Amino acid sequence: MEYIYAALLLDAAGKEITEKNLMEVIKSAGMNPDEAMAKSVASSLKGVDIKDVIKNAQNIQVAQPVAAQPSAGAAEKKKEEKAEEKVSEEEAAGGLASLFG
Repeated sequence: MEYIYAALLLDAAGKEITEKNLMEVIKSAGMNPDEAMAKSVASSLKGVDIKDVIKNAQNIQVAQPVAAQPSAGAAEKKKEEKAEEKVSEEEAAGGLASLFG
């Protein structure tokens, strides 16, 4: 996560997101940077407009709670499943009782 934060800081400062710059930000935060991770993050973000990504992510996040609401049909289906489970448990208990008869 610290590499993403470092990339966000570099972007906010108007600096290029490079392996070297990422490692410097991580070092200045008092942590030991991982060269492979810095290289991976820098290459992944090459050519990416971070401000645009954040803008689009905020739009998606607002829309998610509306889509996440369950439908009335789903609630009815859960009730039916619970009723079926009770019948199945009762039938199973009845079958065990006949064994001890």
